[in-house]
Amino acid sequence: MARPRKPLLSRERIVTAALALIDEDGLAALSTRRLAAELGVSGPSLYNHFAVKDEILDAVADTVVAQVDLSMFGGGEDWRTALLRWGRSYRAALAAHPNIVPFLAQGPGRRPAGLRMADAVFGAMVEAGWPPAHATRIGALMRYFVAGSALGSFARGFVGDATAYDPADYPHLQQAHRLAEHQQQVDEGAFETGLRALVDGLALQYEELAAGRPAGAGA
Repeated sequence: MARPRKPLLSRERIVTAALALIDEDGLAALSTRRLAAELGVSGPSLYNHFAVKDEILDAVADTVVAQVDLSMFGGGEDWRTALLRWGRSYRAALAAHPNIVPFLAQGPGRRPAGLRMADAVFGAMVEAGWPPAHATRIGALMRYFVAGSALGSFARGFVGDATAYDPADYPHLQQAHRLAEHQQQVDEGAFETGLRALVDGLALQYEELAAGRPAGAGA
């Protein structure tokens, strides 16, 4: 009887395994030796597909960014609505893989999906009437905000032990031990509040620019 063949090694298999490893154990856990072991192959075989480990990281990061919905850009949708929809999709993609966020936060580099996203956002903002310099800042601002939100949980930062919050020392934190129980509600609610405040603030700047006043100058 013929022995069953091992699945062929491919870029897709390597990237999928690398992302799973990062999700489970963090960025620092990724090494070519560990990844090869997870795939059941020898380390050198990875180099038939990727020259160095950073190329694997780039591919993993781009796989995550490729999950972000960009359909709201370039179709005539109001820029405010587009930013809201994009921001939610962007955060969902990153929040599903928080351990890769520090690498993603460095910027798109040469990664195709990251560059497509940057191009779509910048193009849509300029088309909506934002000056190019402001469009660049909007893209940067959204990346800072979304990456920070996806990096970790505010709610889980508080321990569930009520005795940690002595009323004499922390009179306003008497319900803090319950935050972790409502992690999704707290974290997603905070993101939505911040996202809407961000877009509302940009809308005010947009009106000021349209009226011929420097953005942020007020009435």
